Amino acid sequence: MPITLDGSSLTIEKLVAIARNNEKVELAPEALERIKICRAMLEEKLAAKEIMYGTNTGIGEFSEHVLSDEQVREFQKYLIYNHAAGIGEPAPIEYVRAALASRINVHAHGNSGCRPEITLTLVEMLNKGVTPVVCQKGSVGASGDLAPMAQAALLLMGEGEAWFNGERLPGHEAMRRAGIAVPGLQARDGLAAINGSNLLTAMSALHIYDMERLLKQAEIAAAMSIEALLGNLKPYNTKLHELRGFAGAITSAKNIMKVIEGSDLTTGKMKTKVQDAYSMRSTPQVIGAARDAIAYARSQVEIELNGVGDNPIFVPELKLTLTGANFQGTPVALPMDMAGAAITMVCVLSERRMNRLTNPALSQGLPDFLAHEPGFYSGMMLSQYTADHLIVEQRILSAPASIQSIPAAADQEDFVSMGMNTAIKNGQILDNAYGVIGIEFMAAAQALDFREFTPGRGTQKAREVIRRYVKHLDIDRPLYPDHNAMKELVKRGEILEEVEKVVGGLN
Repeated sequence: MPITLDGSSLTIEKLVAIARNNEKVELAPEALERIKICRAMLEEKLAAKEIMYGTNTGIGEFSEHVLSDEQVREFQKYLIYNHAAGIGEPAPIEYVRAALASRINVHAHGNSGCRPEITLTLVEMLNKGVTPVVCQKGSVGASGDLAPMAQAALLLMGEGEAWFNGERLPGHEAMRRAGIAVPGLQARDGLAAINGSNLLTAMSALHIYDMERLLKQAEIAAAMSIEALLGNLKPYNTKLHELRGFAGAITSAKNIMKVIEGSDLTTGKMKTKVQDAYSMRSTPQVIGAARDAIAYARSQVEIELNGVGDNPIFVPELKLTLTGANFQGTPVALPMDMAGAAITMVCVLSERRMNRLTNPALSQGLPDFLAHEPGFYSGMMLSQYTADHLIVEQRILSAPASIQSIPAAADQEDFVSMGMNTAIKNGQILDNAYGVIGIEFMAAAQALDFREFTPGRGTQKAREVIRRYVKHLDIDRPLYPDHNAMKELVKRGEILEEVEKVVGGLN
């Protein structure tokens, strides 16, 4: 069943299905009608010589330059040429597919002014697997993601490059092999294809999805470490968190206790400390705060996915053309900066628990560095070094990009969002997070192997999954294969999926 793009019902989950699972899309019939009505209005205004930014005028600093009829016909081609100015390696295919879907959903409102052929061609490209080759870097996230989206729009003229069936091909050849007609560009078409923060928003949507799954795995890892450290379970009583009122903390405490359920530790018969260190007992508050930050970021990203990010915007029912800055990426960039910092914060906490597992002064009787013969073997001493490296890099990347504006276009574009920098660094923060949480999982599993009590059902299942890929460290061996195996295990979410089969869905 294709996913219908109608301008108002695109969710992060639907975008993930389109971007990663190659789900087919269709343009809602009423959306197509809206696009046709808007185009008819634009052509009437063109015939009446009404001045419209980026349609019969130049763009940016040249917005006061009015184009002749002949220039109007040619202008969109050169607009795309000069904006296709990115640099660096191609963005991953899933990012570009998500950006195309996002742009179609903008058009579906019927306020963009392009010909229906433009939108329908983008639909065909998604459904037939033609993905533009787009440089990752070059957008400042205001006037939209102009550089990458212009590189994608080259295909609408049969130019540029595209991925098709695993090959990197000239754009015209990819379109030919896929059986997609090249629509060309007429008045307004080019700007309507590029004038929104669609790539940074698409990347952010995929990151939100991954961040939410990562937080659930951070809670599972925390539960394992808390059990291995013989933690006092009172801090995870949901009543404690209900009395304060933060939704994320309530959810996090519930999830941790759901994973620990069935453990001997829950009986109250095992000796525990009166009060544990912050890295244990404040876990629900910290992961909960990250949950709340990412929930806010999700709300902002989904508003943007279903909003009109264009300039100008055409309002057919009022015969109105409005110029403004709905392409401005700040409403997404600012909350996503916070989301990236939240993931880094969760990783800092994870490393502190891992430290307690390996530090003999803090580990509640576990062997030094979880080694079988401490002093001769070093156990997981160096795993902490690796986690520390990743976290320092995350901290550097957590500086907000949304305050880093550099004016452009002769100060016509004198405040920009730098939201693409936010999106790129969030991808790197997430990549490191998989490693940090993976190392905590590995240490917690090792520690639980030394304990002689029955762990929680979720904890036991998580350890079982880990042992499919990383064996118990009895004698020292090179640890980089284990670290990389754990990183990939966390990235694909297998531990989460298997634990949820046992304890039920985590919230």
